[in-house]
Amino acid sequence: MSPIPWDQPATLIDLDGKAPFIGTIRDCAMHFAIFKPFAKAQARILLTVPVHREGRKTRTWILEPDEIAQLAERLNSEG
Repeated sequence: MSPIPWDQPATLIDLDGKAPFIGTIRDCAMHFAIFKPFAKAQARILLTVPVHREGRKTRTWILEPDEIAQLAERLNSEG
């Protein structure tokens, strides 16, 4: 996955129908980090700028839970 700037606008959604969280990638990653495991499994991030993924011909607008977890880990390691 291509690096995503922390200040890029994004929307954190879940498949359970709760209200979306609108903010930056940083905000969404911080919010995701406090979710319980069930909520993390249901979470997705809708991007405003699509990213390239390894092995795909087209860019994507949606980040899956494992990709969001990587962002949360990156945020944590960067402090």
